[in-house]
Amino acid sequence: MPTTADGLRTFVDFVTTHLRGDEKSEAQTFLDRFFRAFGHEGAMEAGATYEERIHKGSKKGKTGFADLVWKPRVLIEMKKRGADLTKHYSQAFDYWQRAVPNRPRYVMLCNFDQFWVYDFDTQIDTPIDMVELRDLPNRVATFGFMEVQEKKSVFGNNQVEVTEKAAGRLGELYRILRDRLMRQGVVAGMNGNKKVFKGWAM
Repeated sequence: MPTTADGLRTFVDFVTTHLRGDEKSEAQTFLDRFFRAFGHEGAMEAGATYEERIHKGSKKGKTGFADLVWKPRVLIEMKKRGADLTKHYSQAFDYWQRAVPNRPRYVMLCNFDQFWVYDFDTQIDTPIDMVELRDLPNRVATFGFMEVQEKKSVFGNNQVEVTEKAAGRLGELYRILRDRLMRQGVVAGMNGNKKVFKGWAM
């Protein structure tokens, strides 16, 4: 059954009404409800693991514990409500690097009010999307990787896709301009190393 905006709105209402945003006592409740919002019976029922041991994942090179790992889809690291997620990027990246074998495709940082989604295979420095909790019901497409039957996610800041689209548009613009010049009688070609324009060379 596909995820609906109403289902996600129920999750948003639950979080804003019942959770204070305490990382230690409420992260697993938040994550379990998050999975349910996408049609799963729960996080563990979907095959995810809480407090996944990450060998040498801590700052001191000791074992770290990722809040949730759901291979091969996503690693989620929770922080308290209001936490600046930029300060936890390196921890998430380190966990992802060491979450082998079968490393998750995506990494998500969350502080109960914001979801920052990373795809480190394609974009290292910045999230490929950032979603506010209140906007979640309208951003179902961002979380295709959370669906029971995984779907292609549509991200708002995928720089690789943006670059490819921009290149495609430039190519199309070039073709339009070339065709227009041809219709106007300007031959934009090469004669040896010289451009030929209507019978005279440059």
